[in-house]
Amino acid sequence: MDLAEQLAVFAEKGNQQRIHLTDGRTLQGWIMEIREDDLLMSTGFSEKQGKDDWIPFTSIILDQLQYWDTQQSLWAPFTIDPQ
Repeated sequence: MDLAEQLAVFAEKGNQQRIHLTDGRTLQGWIMEIREDDLLMSTGFSEKQGKDDWIPFTSIILDQLQYWDTQQSLWAPFTIDPQ
């Protein structure tokens, strides 16, 4: 499974995702779309205050992906297979 496919599985986990970026930022929200080399993440809580950003895969720290596990009410890690 390639990286885009693994990130699609990640996007379906929990009801929100959290990603840490190489520039030190952390984004929390919903992955809306995934392309070959980047993904669209929507942050915020409404159309007026939310923000959508295209994030290149190269900017994502892949070993720090997390999703909100609603059953346990905590941020759970998601592991990418390095292949």
